[in-house]
This record gives sequence, structure tokens and C-alpha cells, in this order.
Amino acid sequence: MPLVQANQPQLIRSSQKDAYYQSSLRNNASEAFQTAAGSRRWLQWRKEIELLSDLTYYTLTTLSGYQTLGEEYVSIVQVDPTKRRIPSRMRRGVLILLHTFVPYLLDKLLVCIECELEAGEQDSQNAQREITLTWNPMSYVKAWIHKAVRMLNEHQRKSLKPVVFAVQQGVTILHSVHVALFYISGAFYHLAKRTTGIRYLRMQGMAGDDKVIRNSYRLLGAVSLLQLAITLMLQCNNLRQRQRARQEWKQHRNLPSSPQVGRSPSSRAARCILCLEERRHPTTTPCGHLFCWECITEWCNTKTECPLCREKFQPHRLVYLRSYK
Repeated sequence: MPLVQANQPQLIRSSQKDAYYQSSLRNNASEAFQTAAGSRRWLQWRKEIELLSDLTYYTLTTLSGYQTLGEEYVSIVQVDPTKRRIPSRMRRGVLILLHTFVPYLLDKLLVCIECELEAGEQDSQNAQREITLTWNPMSYVKAWIHKAVRMLNEHQRKSLKPVVFAVQQGVTILHSVHVALFYISGAFYHLAKRTTGIRYLRMQGMAGDDKVIRNSYRLLGAVSLLQLAITLMLQCNNLRQRQRARQEWKQHRNLPSSPQVGRSPSSRAARCILCLEERRHPTTTPCGHLFCWECITEWCNTKTECPLCREKFQPHRLVYLRSYK
């Protein structure tokens, strides 16, 4: 039987079909567990139930040497890098772990670290008490992360927050780049298959428009890479603007207060609505509202809008009024 390389539409349809059956299995398992153990236990264990469902699905199909339902739907078969044999059981086992368990573990670790860095002292004590009272497969990992984060000082925690955010964004970017490369090359729709070198061959003759299909997907991949590059450029530009706003705030935070000629310190018009005190280093937004320099720059670190009228603006458009009276 002639075997040729599977094209992009077949791999995508196979993945979609597998996702459909995995979702059905997850829902049935979750419903059964919720009925038996209650909603509270189900909320605590729902991620683990989804992981167990995925492992069950791939163990009964891929690890057992059979096609998945999606692969059978489009008549494709897995092969090792030589394209002459089906993957070994060891290679298939590594594929399943990389495809199911590693994303689960990475997501859990990043969420736990982020929550610990954001939690205050009281929240940290409550979290530690909850870890002690309740148990799940991640309890020991959570306890270890909690202990490690408690050993960091405030400055180290603040420095670690951008690192966690960068890792989270990096994982998303990696998946986007991988999908774009799949559109271009036509192989390895999942990162786990690229890592293990598992490809697909189809058990049907090559369609007459196969070349046209591959060329159209290559164009889609190029457009995806361009869109990702533009998105990264915009995010970097926004990050530079926020850093410049922070530097300007540090530069002017210790300047002497501007004289308020003809105004009483208790005058309501001379007060900043954010700190409810007399404006220090008056700064105006593009919409014309006045605030303290420190107050409005700190506000812009979380929201790029005017606190009064909600007009959107970028932090670099703030105007520091040096001689305002």
C-alpha cells in the first residue's frame, strides 16, 4: 500500500476529532466524580480528572499500538523519524507524557508561584493552613513552593514576578511559533510530536490539489509569523513606555513641590483625587485633568486611562507642569 506524508488539513482534522472525544470523556468523568464526591471535591480535583481522562484516552489508543479516533477518521498512521516503522512503545510513552502531563505540571507550577508572589503575609498563612488541611497530588509541590517563596525578601519577590510573567508569555509565543512552522512545513502539529520526532503518513493516494493546499498553508504560516512579530513589537514598545514612565517618576519624585500661589492648602481644587492631598508635582493627562506625578504614574502602571473620565492614553503622554501655579 503506498504511503505518503499527511498534509496539514488531515493533521488538523485528526487533532480536532481527538479533542472532541477527549472533551466528551472529560465531561463524563467529571460528571461521574461530581455526582459521587460532590461539587467541592470536584472543583479541587477537576484538573487532575482531566489529566487522568487524557492519559486514559491515549493509553487505550497510542500506547496500546492503535490509531486514535482522530487518526482513524482521516486514515493516517504514526511513524518514527525513519518513516519506515511505527514508533516504539518507549517513544509513544514519552509522547503521551509530553502531550498531557508536562503541560499540566507546568501550568500548576506557574500558577502556584504567581499566587505565592502575589499573596500577602496573612494570605500566605491562610494558604499554608489550606495546604495542611487539604490534600491533592500537588500538595507537596505547593508546600515546597510556599517554603521557597517565603525565604525571599520583598525585593527578590518583585524581581521574580516579571520572570514568571515572561515564562508564561514565552510558552504562549512558543506555541504560536510552532503552529506557524507547522503551517509552513506540514509536519508536527503538536510540540510533543516535534520533540519525539513522530510524523504521520496517510494510507491513501495523493490528491491532485495537494500541492495547492500546502502552498496555501505556507502562506498562512508566513502571515502568522508576521502577525506574531508585530504583536511582539507592540508589546515591547508598551513595555519601554512603562519603563520610561517609571524612570521619570523616580527622577521627579524628590523635586520640591511647586508653589501654589493664591491657593489655600485645603482648597478642594488644589487636591489630587487619588491621594486626597494637596497636589505635589502637578501633572496633567491628555484630557486635561490634574493629579500628583507619583499618583498618576502609579495609576498608569495598572490602568492606562484617566481616573476621572476614563479616556484611554499612553503613559508617555503625561505632561509634568514644572511652573504650574
